[in-house]
Amino acid sequence: MEKTALTFCECYARDGLQSMPIWVPTEKKIEMINMISEAGFPKLEVTSFSHPKLLPQFRDCVEVLQQIKRKPGTSYVVLMPNEKGFERFLKCQKEGYGADEIILMISSSEAHNTLNFRLTHTEAFKVHARIMEEAIKQGVKVIGCTGTVYGCPVGGDVPYSEVHKVTKFYVDHGADTLMLGDTTGVANPNIVKQRLGQLISDFPNTKFIAHFHDTRGTGVVNTLTAIEMGVTYVDTSIGAIGGQPASGASKYSLGFTGNTCSEDMVALVEEMGYSTGVDMDLLLKAGHFGEELLDMRLRGNVTHSGPVLHQPSTPDKGSGEKIKN
Repeated sequence: MEKTALTFCECYARDGLQSMPIWVPTEKKIEMINMISEAGFPKLEVTSFSHPKLLPQFRDCVEVLQQIKRKPGTSYVVLMPNEKGFERFLKCQKEGYGADEIILMISSSEAHNTLNFRLTHTEAFKVHARIMEEAIKQGVKVIGCTGTVYGCPVGGDVPYSEVHKVTKFYVDHGADTLMLGDTTGVANPNIVKQRLGQLISDFPNTKFIAHFHDTRGTGVVNTLTAIEMGVTYVDTSIGAIGGQPASGASKYSLGFTGNTCSEDMVALVEEMGYSTGVDMDLLLKAGHFGEELLDMRLRGNVTHSGPVLHQPSTPDKGSGEKIKN
């Protein structure tokens, strides 16, 4: 029986690092991105064109794009916050070191979008329509991200009509894929089944991306729920890092912010019989390097336990360790 193939996008270098207040040197970012590419991820987020004063972590976005090794068949993705960032990106694109895809995001919750991007829905639609038109003209694919799909940290529950409105905007304007953002990790399998089921019914020809944050420890189970509903595009981050940008702004959602963990998610779905194309040994190597870069223990369980073994192993007799129940 042929395995179902899943397309993982690894987000450590963008959505992951955006939450880190410490500066990661450009050469280390590039080394990490190259390791992730070699591990076999078909897509990876590499940087953001956010204003360097707001997110200084990405003040080297141009240098990163110039110097990373491009692996054939791999899609390199950047976040596009606004038209000024897009102008900077277009210069890179025309000089031959741009990206294959850009992410544009509008929160379903207008309160959250106004707080986060200083734009109402109407204003955001106008801006993003202009960016999408030019991006598609330049041969760049657009990932439309509908944010706060399952709930909002400032506005509470979000009506489905608002999620539908933002999703329809991106679909109508030619987005290649639609990311469904659980922006602050409020989802659970029940609401995922309900809301994702509605979206699949309303937009049957759309390729959805499962993008769940692990703020409350539910990233893996929510992602698996989406996969079992037929979603084959998945976003994860090494060590489960990421979430709210470290911009210096006051926190609007307390608790741990982070993405679904790459090491744990890849290991789980491979064990269940799905195909990812990711080399687990190289992923774990990148996981340890990801911890070294930040000088901290991250939240990857499989990073330290290793994947499940199915063949007999020989204990190290010299270690003095005994098998325990």
